[in-house]
Amino acid sequence: MNTIRKIWAIGAMAVVVCVWLSSAAGAATVDVLTWKGAIGPTTSRVIERAVADAELHGREAFILRLDTPGGLVSSTRDIIQVFLNADVPTVVYVSPSGAGAASAGMYVTISAHIAAMAPGTNIGAAHTVGPEGGIKDSVMNEKIEQDAASYVRAIAERRKRNIEWVQAAVLHSVSVTASEALDSNVIDLVASSMDDLLQQMEGMIVELPSGTDTLHTAGSDTREVEMTWRDRVLKVITSPEIAYILLSIGGFGIMMELYHPGTFIPGTIGAICLIVGFYGLQQLPLNYAGLALILLAFILFALEIKIISHGVLTIGGVIAMLIGSVMLIDSSEPYMRISLSVILAVVGVTAAFFALATYFAIKTMRTKPTTGDVGMIGQVGTVREKLNPDGLVYVAGEYWKAHSAAPIELGERVKVIAVEHMVLKVEKTE
Repeated sequence: MNTIRKIWAIGAMAVVVCVWLSSAAGAATVDVLTWKGAIGPTTSRVIERAVADAELHGREAFILRLDTPGGLVSSTRDIIQVFLNADVPTVVYVSPSGAGAASAGMYVTISAHIAAMAPGTNIGAAHTVGPEGGIKDSVMNEKIEQDAASYVRAIAERRKRNIEWVQAAVLHSVSVTASEALDSNVIDLVASSMDDLLQQMEGMIVELPSGTDTLHTAGSDTREVEMTWRDRVLKVITSPEIAYILLSIGGFGIMMELYHPGTFIPGTIGAICLIVGFYGLQQLPLNYAGLALILLAFILFALEIKIISHGVLTIGGVIAMLIGSVMLIDSSEPYMRISLSVILAVVGVTAAFFALATYFAIKTMRTKPTTGDVGMIGQVGTVREKLNPDGLVYVAGEYWKAHSAAPIELGERVKVIAVEHMVLKVEKTE
């Protein structure tokens, strides 16, 4: 009898464990990626990889926690394509309070299956700005605006959002708060926290390429998607200011190697910084005229050392570098441009460095040589054997054969005026 009771007890425990393991294994998991900052190539690469990973592991949903002032059009379109074709429910959550989804961030937010915002956030101001000035540029601006408006209308139509509002956000830079966006059918939810968001998403139905899917996110586990070290490095070097500084350091290093060949360290560091800087600039809306002016500036600085134009080439280099730095990034958005303070600091340091280099080069060229045949000219000595016209003189602590056009008596002081074949040509001096 006791044996039967033990068997029943063990069986009951086994059932309980199996049920617990089954429920644990079946618990929904939601992937969460946090992005703060401008949208660029690194952003699209990280999001694309994260969405693919969520699809592969069958996550209940993928959530992008977003806070951005905007970003590159090309990268934004890449993210939107990923969201529109994702086979996992995608959610953009503009968070925390004080965050925003401006410009490109608005496009990304409305392209997700579910758009949510935290209280105290805003969305909009997605006006696209092109080149300015002239009739031709006005026509180009209008083309850019109309293309952006049609693109955002297509996204809003696909996600069943307020088409009129998203178009106004593009054409007239309209921006609204979280509650206003909810009332205007721009977003789906206003959630105070991640747990609140998951609770409100429970039971929502989304359309995936494979069919409809009902979300079961209440109480789901969340898994933070971390960027790799490579992504973190690329995010830093694709910053306009960091790429610009790397480019400048690269120019410094190459110039120093040219001035002092064989040192290798400045040249090696300069080449690395130059390549990394060019990579960072390649990911940005680069103005090649600005880049050409910066390269011209370094050429002028190098020529100043060789030619000695008494500062003319240095001044030209400073002007070229200043104008080129301002033109380098071809974007109207402040967060995509190089700040004026960084430009002035880099140009100032560069100008000071090459001005000092030029000063010392001129000083060295004007310094009288002190060695070799040339160094003997102007030296003063004493006649130790009468010059008539040849004789012996004592100059610079040594005895020299000497020649004089006129006879000079023993003990007279003479000055060296030339050196020919180890014979000093001298003349009498007081």
